[in-house]
Amino acid sequence: MRLTPWYKIESLTPREDLRLGKPLDASEFAVHLDQVRNNQAPDDYQNPERFFERTFLTKHLIELSSQVVRRLSGIKVSTNAVFNLSTQFGGGKTHSLTLLYHLAKEGSKTNNYVDVKKILNQAEITSVPEAAVAVFVGTEFDSLYGRGGDDGTPLRKTPWGEIAFQLGGEAAYEIVKQHDQEFIVPGGDVIRKFLPKDKPCLILIDEVINYISRSRKKGCNNLLYNFLQTLSETARCLDNVVLVISIPASELEYTPDDEADEQRFKKMLDRVGKAIMLSAESETAEIIRRRLFEWDTKAVAQNGKILLLNDARKTCKAYADWMVENRTSLPSWFPIDSAEEAFLATYPFHPTVLSVFERKWQALPRFQRTRGILRLLALWVAKAYEEGYKGLNQDPLIGLGTAPIDDSLFRVASFEQLGSDKLEAAVITDISGRKDAHAVRLDKDASTEIKKAKLHNKVATTIFFESNGGQTNHNATLPEIRLSVGEPELEIANIETVLESLQTNCYYLAVNQNRYRFNTYPNLNKILADRKASIQDERISRRVQEESQKVFRSESGIHVVHFPETSSNIPNQPVVTLAVLSPEYSSQEDSTLKMVETMIKESGSQARTYKSAVIFSYVDTEQKLREDARKLLAWEDIQNEGTKLDEEQTKQLKENLMKADRDLKETVWRSYKNLCYLGKDNNLRVVDLGLITSSQANSMVKLVINRLRQDGEIEESINPNFLIRNWSPAFTEWSTKSIRDAFFASPRFPRLLSGDAIKDTIARGVSSGVFAYVGKIGDKYEPFTFKTSLSPSEVEISEDMYIIKGEEAESYQQRITKPPKLTTLVITPTNVSLKPNTKQVFSIEGKDQYCEKIDTGTITWVTSGGEIDSQGLLTAGDSEGNYFVSASAQGIETKAAFSVIVDNIVDKPNPSPTFTTAKVAESNEKYTVDSPKESIINWQGEVPAQKWMQFYTKVLTRFASNRDLKLTMEVKFTVEGDVSEQQKNETKSALQELGLDDEL
Repeated sequence: MRLTPWYKIESLTPREDLRLGKPLDASEFAVHLDQVRNNQAPDDYQNPERFFERTFLTKHLIELSSQVVRRLSGIKVSTNAVFNLSTQFGGGKTHSLTLLYHLAKEGSKTNNYVDVKKILNQAEITSVPEAAVAVFVGTEFDSLYGRGGDDGTPLRKTPWGEIAFQLGGEAAYEIVKQHDQEFIVPGGDVIRKFLPKDKPCLILIDEVINYISRSRKKGCNNLLYNFLQTLSETARCLDNVVLVISIPASELEYTPDDEADEQRFKKMLDRVGKAIMLSAESETAEIIRRRLFEWDTKAVAQNGKILLLNDARKTCKAYADWMVENRTSLPSWFPIDSAEEAFLATYPFHPTVLSVFERKWQALPRFQRTRGILRLLALWVAKAYEEGYKGLNQDPLIGLGTAPIDDSLFRVASFEQLGSDKLEAAVITDISGRKDAHAVRLDKDASTEIKKAKLHNKVATTIFFESNGGQTNHNATLPEIRLSVGEPELEIANIETVLESLQTNCYYLAVNQNRYRFNTYPNLNKILADRKASIQDERISRRVQEESQKVFRSESGIHVVHFPETSSNIPNQPVVTLAVLSPEYSSQEDSTLKMVETMIKESGSQARTYKSAVIFSYVDTEQKLREDARKLLAWEDIQNEGTKLDEEQTKQLKENLMKADRDLKETVWRSYKNLCYLGKDNNLRVVDLGLITSSQANSMVKLVINRLRQDGEIEESINPNFLIRNWSPAFTEWSTKSIRDAFFASPRFPRLLSGDAIKDTIARGVSSGVFAYVGKIGDKYEPFTFKTSLSPSEVEISEDMYIIKGEEAESYQQRITKPPKLTTLVITPTNVSLKPNTKQVFSIEGKDQYCEKIDTGTITWVTSGGEIDSQGLLTAGDSEGNYFVSASAQGIETKAAFSVIVDNIVDKPNPSPTFTTAKVAESNEKYTVDSPKESIINWQGEVPAQKWMQFYTKVLTRFASNRDLKLTMEVKFTVEGDVSEQQKNETKSALQELGLDDEL
């Protein structure tokens, strides 16, 4: 619910001069009774009707005025002839005298003025009697110089001479002329003679102490005492004479003699008259409303208070509801259950605006209760009204935090009430008055809600008022601040947030266990700011590096390199290496990743072998690191230099040191949030660790390890099957060193926390039969360990020790236990067409039971057509037909078919028959056999990767010597997963180098 700003409530508008922003002097709220008598006072005081409109008749003021007019009417019952006004300086005494003056001077004309009916009703009279009035103001009358004499009136030098003249003119003065000239106090008989006989008489005496203090050397203090005593006794005996006296001057100006005279006069007046205490605390709000605002004189309740419109009442209810909702967070002295009534009573002011002066300020010696509050609030209202209509605020109420402390006139008025301007520096530095004041700056940088509410400024201003402006030991408590600043729809937790910011930034704010005040001397923040300015950059950089080294403690299996500047600073070794870059290399700098790429590729002047082993950690930005390091160094310097501090500051320094140390540590954690390493695609991969804190791990290195584990980039151990899946087809044996190095050189392999983890993998693989652990001597494996227990400590990482796959190991093991023997003869060619008497060479290859090549020994050749020698050279016969060639060795036989064709046309040979194996003698002799007509050999099949080279040497090379041979190949690779672009490009490049078509 949007509440209507106070300045838009029509029934309660600031008076015209405040709306126009006219500068107000303190005298605007300090009545000069002599000026009223001489028709020289401002219109608010001089014009009787206007005066009554702006005066709220408090309970005590009605009591005083009703008794006075009742006595002036000649009624002595329930009345007094002598009144002694008592209240604090600036509390409304002279204002009360002015009210009595207008009543007596105007008489019945005042009957219809605002609230005068209340006076008449209480006095039980129908009309205000007109009376002769005499006014004596001690601050104005001078007994040496006198008054009159040069203006056609008699010269008067004493209070009695002046009073007689005002009451009865020259005739009355003549009665006391000699007393006046000779400074002799008239007796009661003389006084009765100069008092008017035809009308009532009102004598008003103000600022008595000021007069006697100035005239004490002439004995005027005693003379005035005697005169007032005689005058009082005389008035008591008469029916329609009233004497009203206001004694106190500002107590700050009292001398011991003044204090003695004050007590003497009060005792005398209390004996002969009645002491009247003027405005009560509960009536201050209505007094202020009447004095500062224009209002409808008809819209007044029976108790004399101004009635509020519905919009104003809605505001009061909304604030009261907020108070009830947050009851436990507010001070116990505030009447939560009647909060709405409290807001209605003080509207448009927040109740704390008025109560703070009575709770905290009225104890200050120079504080003027009513006059001082009016002066401050008039400036306050004028400024708030101006800012409201400029759109600078939409405040539903005039709250304590909205005081225009940025206005120099308001500050001066505030300091006058405080009695000192020593807080000027604190106010303009920490609150407002300068564009760079801490509260102003913090509001600009705050979140939207806090910025809109100007919460830093409001809280700081509230602390200023609630802590007596720092003049006494009063503090602003957290509940009091919440009460003053809180409003509907404000998140109360924001107040604590703002207080923390102020505590951290303000130079004069003192804090002690949720109690706040502004001091006249700087706090540790100011001392810190001054000290920070002298911290050299070199010290800051060194401290940041020291703290970073503490955070990046080495962990088992991880080698940490701090702040490398060149690639040679990072060892080229098969160990996971965390390179912590210096803070100046941040993610904000483009050069950082370029440097990282260089360090990964290079190791000094050489290419880096173990590219995958290096992981880089670097900061997001170095600014916060340097700020926190500078602060910690400054706190340490303050402590080490023995800066003079009070007890509270010493305690706070210790706390700040601990906090600064923690803050720097946490900033190191939060700043080093970026990792960079070689990704599986052989390109740099950058990882943002997000928001990290020291609570996530016992060291930054541990946190990095944990993250890389989650991402599958680092492992503690490897399953033996991983090696099988990633076994290169280029070799049968895989050296243990090559295996270990692959985990730190190839990004396709995960990094190992320890290179020794590969020993465990090999040991487990050997035990489970996944592979064998072997050494190699010639064509034999020695040692050979397979399917037997093997300790990781027995595994040697070297170029001379290998693992072989399980099937290879089993094959080898069989060859050891069952020696190879000839089991198969392979004859080539298996089918051929020949002309009569032509020659053809047949060759034999022996295979053992392991499909490996084996010596055949002597071959026995037999043919069914023609002749064949011991070397497999066949000479075809003359007769046309189909024949065979048989080869046998060691009881194994194989056959090949051939045809003899008489004519010149050589048909495509018949499909070869199926032959069983036969013995064939192997020969090393080479023969050239004429080929008949062009023939085509087709073969299609799958070649295992292990036999690619054998396929080339055993099959393709047999035709390489024939220049007319044409080889057409279709190569089809089937792989798991996707074929990378890199593999495709490499294949195309190789085909281009061979001058072949590179279309895939």
